[in-house]
Formats: sequence, structure tokens, C-alpha cells
Amino acid sequence: MIDANQEDVNHALEVLGLTLPVTPETLARSRRVLLYTWDPARYANLTNNPKKYTQAFKKAEEMTKLVEAAYALLSAVLVPDDTLSR
Repeated sequence: MIDANQEDVNHALEVLGLTLPVTPETLARSRRVLLYTWDPARYANLTNNPKKYTQAFKKAEEMTKLVEAAYALLSAVLVPDDTLSR
């Protein structure tokens, strides 16, 4: 079981741009859109300046990890697991 307090859940909702109630479909869609937006590979040809590229790439990597963590937390806490009830 995930040990998460309300503050963690609120932060995860904010990261994913969601409000309660959360359905599995809205959670997955939000994750998919944000991962596409923050995909580090999208920054490969953004600029010819290596310093700016490195900064953008690192920011994209951080955001990808943040989105994945928020998704994992919310999917464990808020979305009911139908496979357990079967």
C-alpha cells in the first residue's frame, strides 16, 4: 500500500493538471500528453547552443520523472483497482 498524505496527492494532481474526481482515462490521458510535451528527445534539435540544449534536456528529464511519479502515486491511491475485486 502506498503511504501518501493529502499534500502529496494534491501536488500530484497539480503536476498532472487534474482535479477530483479522477478517472483512469483522464489520468492516463494527462500522463500521455505531458510525457509527449516533456519528452527529452524533442529537445535534440531545439538549438545549436549546447548549454541551452543541456538545460532544456535536463528540465525535460526532471519533468518526465515528476510526471511518472505523480501518475504512479495517483493511480495507486485514487484509481480503484478492478483486478483485485474480480
